[in-house]
Amino acid sequence: MRRQAATPWLHLAPAVVVLGALLVYPVCQLGLISLFEYTQAQVSGGEPTSFRGLANYTELFGDPPFRDVLPATVLFAAACVLSTLTVGCALAVLLTRVRALPRLALMLAALGAWATPAVTGSTVWLFLFDPDFGPVNRVLGLGDFSWTYGRYSAFLLVLLEVVWCSFPFVMVTVYAGVRAVPAEVLEAAALDGASAWRTWRSVLAPMLRPILAVVTVQSVIWDFKVFTQIYVMTGGGGIAGQNLVLNVYAYQQAFASSQYSLGAAIGVVTLLILLAVTLVYLRLLRRRGEGL
Repeated sequence: MRRQAATPWLHLAPAVVVLGALLVYPVCQLGLISLFEYTQAQVSGGEPTSFRGLANYTELFGDPPFRDVLPATVLFAAACVLSTLTVGCALAVLLTRVRALPRLALMLAALGAWATPAVTGSTVWLFLFDPDFGPVNRVLGLGDFSWTYGRYSAFLLVLLEVVWCSFPFVMVTVYAGVRAVPAEVLEAAALDGASAWRTWRSVLAPMLRPILAVVTVQSVIWDFKVFTQIYVMTGGGGIAGQNLVLNVYAYQQAFASSQYSLGAAIGVVTLLILLAVTLVYLRLLRRRGEGL
């Protein structure tokens, strides 16, 4: 009996060892660096000069830019996640209602966006919305309007690019789940006169809850850690840092200012926020599942 109980863990052991080497050790090092005074001298090979404990975190939360960056990051990530899930789920349902050729074209276009490197995609979007040469301003009649000059327009531009490169994962995953739903269930909803929205809300969404949990958690992790798009499209955080998010702010503190301990502290805070959001979301899903 004990051997049978231990068999699954034996199969998981190689993966646990690899994940431990790739994840646990870097996270531990990140936490240690955040507790010391770690500057360019230590990066060059010197020993940490002093143990600061939680002083780096106290300094971080007392920093006015950080108090502005943290809520901006949360709101921006939430907007990206909601937009990505909405677009991805809508297109997944659309894929089930179109013919084979349009479905193939949409899948190839989406996978092309997904496969595009973040730097390349960000550069292309900057060109599309360029105030002088971009076609978007010409089509919309906006003249020389600069999308990256204003805070909210810059965040909107980055959000559109993030959704463009992220929705294919949601679309393909949800589409696979929808295809696995028995046809009889959808036919029964159609016979009852349910609209497309009611069918999704009352039939598909509850049945696809495990899949939606996976894509939501993955989207939260991806969008909360956005770096490349913000850095490339806003020139490192926008005018006077108006478009900073946590990852870009951590980069500035660690590599631009050589305050590696503060950068590590920001990384730890980001990790804790992601863990908290993920655990709360999964707990809510579990409670809903138990109540069904």
